[in-house]
Amino acid sequence: MPKTYVLDTNVLLHDPQAIHKFDEHDLAIPIYVIEEIDTFKKDLSELGRNARAIARTLDDLREQSHSSLQHGVTLPSGGTLRVIVPPDRDQVSPKGSSGMDLAILKTAMSLDEENEDDPVILVTMDTNLRIRADASGLRAENYEGGRVVIDQLYSGVVRIGTSKENVDLLARRETIDLDSLELEEGQELFPNACVVLCDRMHERHTALGRVDSRKGELVPLIVGREGAWGVRPRNMEQYFALDMLLNPDVHLVTLVGKAGTGKTLLAIAAGLRAVMDEGVCSRLLVSRPIFPMGRDVGFLPGTIEEKLNPWMQPIFDNLEYIFSHGRKRMADVREYSELVTSGVIEVEPLTYIRGRSLPNQFLIVDEAQNLTPHEVKTVITRCGAETKIVLTGDPHQIDNPYVDAASNGLTTVAQRFRTERISGHITLTKGERSELAERATQLL
Repeated sequence: MPKTYVLDTNVLLHDPQAIHKFDEHDLAIPIYVIEEIDTFKKDLSELGRNARAIARTLDDLREQSHSSLQHGVTLPSGGTLRVIVPPDRDQVSPKGSSGMDLAILKTAMSLDEENEDDPVILVTMDTNLRIRADASGLRAENYEGGRVVIDQLYSGVVRIGTSKENVDLLARRETIDLDSLELEEGQELFPNACVVLCDRMHERHTALGRVDSRKGELVPLIVGREGAWGVRPRNMEQYFALDMLLNPDVHLVTLVGKAGTGKTLLAIAAGLRAVMDEGVCSRLLVSRPIFPMGRDVGFLPGTIEEKLNPWMQPIFDNLEYIFSHGRKRMADVREYSELVTSGVIEVEPLTYIRGRSLPNQFLIVDEAQNLTPHEVKTVITRCGAETKIVLTGDPHQIDNPYVDAASNGLTTVAQRFRTERISGHITLTKGERSELAERATQLL
């Protein structure tokens, strides 16, 4: 049965192509949504770009259909789209975001009363507005376009039961043909999947490997107990993560995990090894989005370096740890600041990455859960030949008010790239920062 979906402002600002993702169903956009989008059109942020994009899309539809948005224009999917202007529009002047929400809700309810046969559904990413709609008797749904079910996010690890002989082969660092492994129902081996091979007779008898889809084999991990730059893996997940970080054939790595699991530290250590020891990359570039409680770097005093220092300090903390507690200091490089000054290590915010081309670099994007899928796309498309990019973050600690655990760029990339041979993913669950930090994560 055809349905009518009423789209809220946050849906269009999150995904300007949302109007093309409702198949043959009809769409309605309250005039208040257009007015609210208009307030963002001059912003230089992602919201501003999306506001301008949806305005161009609606204008193109209007011109191509030679019809009016008031009466409805035909969408390529087969449905229609129209902008709803309530009869009492001149008497209503909503103030603030709460007033806009109420005006949008009333418009959707009026449309529902007019359409007695066809169901009307309000689509909004605002939890409170969905609650208010439901309490008013109007059906409301979250926008699911491109969302990831966080509880079903690909973990990157598969546990496979096999014979003792296969486990011993992998333990002796020999490869195993993937066709010889018997998978349980529902199990699937994606490229670069991390595998825990278990002896069926003795579950504690295990060996760790990684899927090499090019060769069709299960191969041993390339990382040893020595780790990288003095940073040694402390658990199985960290072994898997460091293996993918050190593998030159894996150009995109996503590391998801709570605070203290070692995501950023492992990535920086692997980057230093790739740049300083192996020379496979010319520079280590570490970046992170800036979400200082809604403020931009321009509100901080001082030079650009002084402005950025508070937001980049977590990166410097990891570098300080590696140089002071990890690998013994080299005779020619005593402090990480020397590498920063020489340009071997570059630490900067993502604000300046648009338009750049980054060939032959080891790029780490920390706190990637605060990025939208479009922003992550912008970052990844900056990567040139021989560049490796690592996205790290915790989808349960998001500061960006316009994304959540299911719609942020980090989880989107992890889920959509799981079938690609040039990418790898691992979810880290065990905290290794300290016993106190681990207990705080569990109890608070």
